Amino acid sequence: MPLYEYRCGQCEKQFEASQSVYARVEDTECPFCRACQATRLMSSFSSNVVGDRKPGFTELKARTMTEERMQRFAKLPPLNIRPNMQLPNVTSESDPLSTEGSTS
Repeated sequence: MPLYEYRCGQCEKQFEASQSVYARVEDTECPFCRACQATRLMSSFSSNVVGDRKPGFTELKARTMTEERMQRFAKLPPLNIRPNMQLPNVTSESDPLSTEGSTS
């Protein structure tokens, strides 16, 4: 659950609350005066990467893999064209190109 920072509208004290993402600000209760007049504050965060993982390496690798796939897909024929496929021979009496049944 995320940790949010609030300021009470009644006693003007700041406090933190661990809440669900779906929790409403109006329902947040001040732990000092028990008023429900809290205002959510913009807060910063910090992180510390421990180990030999280099930030951004996974993203660079994913981009490289995507570019390689796109180059392979560019060589494939389009999906909507089927080679060596003939159109069905459909004729009807209303078709002006139809030669069956005509008198010459």
